[in-house]
Amino acid sequence: DAPEPIFGLAVTGIVPTERVKKNSTAQAGCKLFLTKPLGIGVLTTAEKKSLLKPEHQGLATEVMCRMNIAGASFANIEGVKAMTDVTGFGLLGHLSEMCQGAGVQARVDYEAIPKLPGVEEYIKLGAVPGGTERNFASYGHLMGEMPREVRDLLCDPQTSGGLLLAVMPEAENEVKATAAEFGIELTAIGELVPARGGRAMVEIR
Repeated sequence: DAPEPIFGLAVTGIVPTERVKKNSTAQAGCKLFLTKPLGIGVLTTAEKKSLLKPEHQGLATEVMCRMNIAGASFANIEGVKAMTDVTGFGLLGHLSEMCQGAGVQARVDYEAIPKLPGVEEYIKLGAVPGGTERNFASYGHLMGEMPREVRDLLCDPQTSGGLLLAVMPEAENEVKATAAEFGIELTAIGELVPARGGRAMVEIR
């Protein structure tokens, strides 16, 4: 029932097996990095609701049009232990997949997460995509306690979102330098820790 046209694409490629980065091979001790800011779903919803301020026009489109070509260079770095794109399931969905696949847990620093301008304000105004609630319903039982507005951003479905990297500490400088070559400034948003019973798979601080 969406007014805009929707289409899908399938892309195949060939890559040397030694360069493949999976979302299931992270290790405890890895730092987490995100290459694009969150909030694409929030801003596009705000635009549909005629809530978007003039200074925020086009921001989501600009981020969506940034290619994730840096991923090929990250794949050459031994210390990048796992990598996945953050798309429709939101940051928490793709991070929980990473944790489940590797048998680890995550601690995330909410303030360190890159966010598009205005997203927290638009969330308070109700510019939350329908997919956000569906996302949380599917994996919310794996998460620690968090305020509703935090949940609405971290479960926000992303279109052409960034890459989520799990990086060993000794490779952090190399990863940051590689990112800088593509105009990306990286800051750690959290870390992976050994799994322990009785603790949420993802804790938000």
